[in-house]
Amino acid sequence: MSIKINQLDLFSGIGGFHLGFERAGYEVTSYFSEIDKHAVAVYQHKFKDATYVGSVTDVRGADLPNIDLITFGSPCQDFSLAGKRKGMDGERSSLILEAIRLITECQPRAFVWENVKGTFSSNDGEDFAAILQAFSNIRGYRLEWQLLNTAWFLPQNRERIYLVGYSTTPTGDWGGVFPVGEASGEDNSDTRSEHQTANTLTTRYFASTSQGSYIGECDEVLKIKSANKKGYQEAEDGDAIRLYQPNSETQRGRVGKGVVNQYRIRRLTPIECERLQGFPDNHTEYGIYDCEVKKMSNTQRYKQCGNAVTVDVVKAVAQQLIPIYNA
Repeated sequence: MSIKINQLDLFSGIGGFHLGFERAGYEVTSYFSEIDKHAVAVYQHKFKDATYVGSVTDVRGADLPNIDLITFGSPCQDFSLAGKRKGMDGERSSLILEAIRLITECQPRAFVWENVKGTFSSNDGEDFAAILQAFSNIRGYRLEWQLLNTAWFLPQNRERIYLVGYSTTPTGDWGGVFPVGEASGEDNSDTRSEHQTANTLTTRYFASTSQGSYIGECDEVLKIKSANKKGYQEAEDGDAIRLYQPNSETQRGRVGKGVVNQYRIRRLTPIECERLQGFPDNHTEYGIYDCEVKKMSNTQRYKQCGNAVTVDVVKAVAQQLIPIYNA
């Protein structure tokens, strides 16, 4: 028997939280908030019964039905290790306060927040401490969090913080939400090698040549530099590799991703990026714009995949929350 929930999906992207909870056995009715028109278009195309509620700054709990779950992967650029690390002083990352406001207004049974690993260390840990204090100030919620890696479920190295708050504690021998994945002994990575796991997908994706760091001689055998070993090792078909486009002989440019195919380098396809995030094939191929279904550009498909939460990770967390909703 499925668990029926009303979900407020903030910074919803292309619906990774929605799909993850569905795969965990929930019957989800979503009210979603997002300002990227392409993400909105994909969400509306894939989840026909979902209701768009606009920007998070305009959403008010009083205008919504009873909300059982709030999910949000608030903008993370100001926390990212690759960004300027402005933390909570950054305009985008401070939007988490809007989510906290809505938790207070809606009082869901549970909420789930996802963000980058850099949040732990932003401003010497002061930002994460401030976020925990803000969540604690809501009162009535127990908080748990864990750093999870997509690589425990799918062949992509993507470390993200998942923080869960819940207002009901199940009776019996329930041990809490975390740990899940590798930390609980459920490593699903099988025997994948270092180079069979893709680097973290990002919103930027572009062509790269076979020249650059991590690439050795491309004659009869392609060799790639190992991050854990000195020197180079032979690449096999299907290995995921990190590419750099050099700006000069001494400087490296932006990072790209590639995959080995008969000793040549090619880009990951949009479908491969969808699979690395746990979405069905062609999840981002079409969107609804002004009531009309239109094809999405590959540039936008890469961006939407890079912005998304990993469906399989969300599913693992959602499964752990089932006792909360059955209590």
